[in-house]
Amino acid sequence: MKKTKLYGVHEKLGAKLIEFAGYLMPVQYSSIIQEHKAVRNSVGVFDVSHMGEFFIEGNQALDLVQYVTVNNASKLTIGKAQYSAMCYENGGIVDDLLVYKLDENKFMMVVNASNIEKDFEWISKNNKFDAGVKNLSDEYSLIAVQGPNSKKVLEQITGDPLELEFYHFYNTKINGTEVLVSRTGYTGELGYEIYFTGNEEEAENIWNLIFEAGKEFDILPAGLGARDSLRLEMGYCLYGNDIDENTNPLEAGLGWITKLKKGDFIGRDALLKVKEEGLKRKLVPMILEEKAFPRHGYPILKNDTEIGYVTSGTVSPVLEKPIALGYVKIEFANEGEELYIRVRNKSHKARVVKLPFVSK
Repeated sequence: MKKTKLYGVHEKLGAKLIEFAGYLMPVQYSSIIQEHKAVRNSVGVFDVSHMGEFFIEGNQALDLVQYVTVNNASKLTIGKAQYSAMCYENGGIVDDLLVYKLDENKFMMVVNASNIEKDFEWISKNNKFDAGVKNLSDEYSLIAVQGPNSKKVLEQITGDPLELEFYHFYNTKINGTEVLVSRTGYTGELGYEIYFTGNEEEAENIWNLIFEAGKEFDILPAGLGARDSLRLEMGYCLYGNDIDENTNPLEAGLGWITKLKKGDFIGRDALLKVKEEGLKRKLVPMILEEKAFPRHGYPILKNDTEIGYVTSGTVSPVLEKPIALGYVKIEFANEGEELYIRVRNKSHKARVVKLPFVSK
């Protein structure tokens, strides 16, 4: 079982640790609801060092990124990042990821922890370009500082006014350690992610500096539990739940990152065919009207007939109502549609709504 460089910190804080993507990770410290609300109302901090970092460099680095991802990386300038995905030839999703343009011929790709080996093999296998690909995931730590007060906290420790636009990044130093600070995150709040290499001591120093600066804002450490409920309130997809090799970006609501006109990329022909033939199903957000806990795999019904299944569900700490994402046949995917979710042999009324569940 792998451990991040902040594992010792989590132990000291008495975190509840679980196995996740081959790592021992904190699922919660105090309570998931308390951590969730800290991020929504003030500021919370996540260790997400289990994520993967690949570096693509060379004369045709852009060509390789363009070929394996669905978004248009040629639109990136140095200092900008974009959300994207990789597809198989049949349009199924290999992974969703972030692409950072570090230099004219150098990119960083940040991938999901559970997909690091698979993704690296996929990119390497499809690398027919003058570009090198390195997997430096084990060398990097990643701390996410998220919430309305995240900017005030980070400005205290970087000494810089943080005037970053969404999906922009810059390089600076924290306590002598070189870091990349990116205005990205998985919570829907104002937030930043800090990438750096270094040993356990350097990682712990940066973590402690963040918490010292955040004391006045009642800063809290947050685990994977709150990370999941926060992303679900925004309707963000989770690989392995809402998207995988059996789903395509168009039915998953990721058409906005799928640039079919940019030129050739893996999966493009299959996705053009899907678009031409029309979607058969769609990922929809639903609010349940009764108390229940919708879980992955639960059936979605219309007139007692199964028309889909739940991919993610929780009880929203902000709305205090059960919320879910799930695939349904396209004719039942309209906003306002009344459906039922079967939870433990009982059908609970649900309504298709608009995202996000929690307005920002």
